[in-house]
Amino acid sequence: MALELQEMCSGLGFPEGPVAMNDGSVLFVDIKEQTLARLSVDGTVSVVAEIPGGPNGVAIGPDGAAYVCNNGGVYSFVPYGPDDITVPAPIRPHYKGGSVHRVDLETGEVTMLFDSYEGKRLIAPDDLVFDKEGGFWFTDTGIEDAESTRYGGLYYATIDGKTLIKAATIPMPNGVGLSPDGGTVYVSDTVFGRLWAMKITGKGQVEPGPIPGMPGQVVQTLPGYQWLDSLKVEADGRVCVATIFNGGITVFSPDGSTEHVAIPDLFTTNMCFGGEDMQDIWITASSTGIIYKARWPRPGLKLEFTA
Repeated sequence: MALELQEMCSGLGFPEGPVAMNDGSVLFVDIKEQTLARLSVDGTVSVVAEIPGGPNGVAIGPDGAAYVCNNGGVYSFVPYGPDDITVPAPIRPHYKGGSVHRVDLETGEVTMLFDSYEGKRLIAPDDLVFDKEGGFWFTDTGIEDAESTRYGGLYYATIDGKTLIKAATIPMPNGVGLSPDGGTVYVSDTVFGRLWAMKITGKGQVEPGPIPGMPGQVVQTLPGYQWLDSLKVEADGRVCVATIFNGGITVFSPDGSTEHVAIPDLFTTNMCFGGEDMQDIWITASSTGIIYKARWPRPGLKLEFTA
């Protein structure tokens, strides 16, 4: 599959977390610039809110507000290669831990929702998805450097701040999405290039895999050196995962087969579906600071809440 890409805007720092809005605009975060921004239909970009740290993923909640995972500045950004693309580096001079925020889209007011679990600071929240009840699953991607790795996890939370449940421990969870029937939560495991599927058994509860320490069932693990970033689900249940180094989108079918769609960016980090038929797709090409738009051959799954 080859996409006909239309460049919607460029010159961004490190865009992520696109969300298609009802008016045709796209909400997104810029991790490097530490902002929540809006890409208008005419291609102009405006800042909705400043979010210090590292705003990493966005979803619209049942109240019409934006909910943002903040990695806390777990990455710095450096130029790389002859084209001076922007890549994340494990340099953390201002890192203090991660959090989840609520952003009022009318006023730009940013409110802290969660920054710790059972007395310990969240490491680096990355992405989130809302279920039909108005709660949300989010990933805390953990932290890795040359000497050690702190495993991340999958959490379930509510927007009133009263519920925060750790559902599973996963080495480096990144993207998260729900199956069309709402019964399975998918999580991409970045450095292993692996997609997990976990059957939801209750509020914030998932069925673990058959081996101790296995968080769920493996859909597929990619060969070679490919990392997985954020994901979205198609209406038919296929899972589209942004793929790093082998820049593009990897489409995982429930039977474990995969298809790779190339995007001209080493750090293709995320995408979202929108439009009347849910076949418009916006893609964050993060290392080149571009957001592309294209037509996808199948409709994406409609999210539970929009704004």
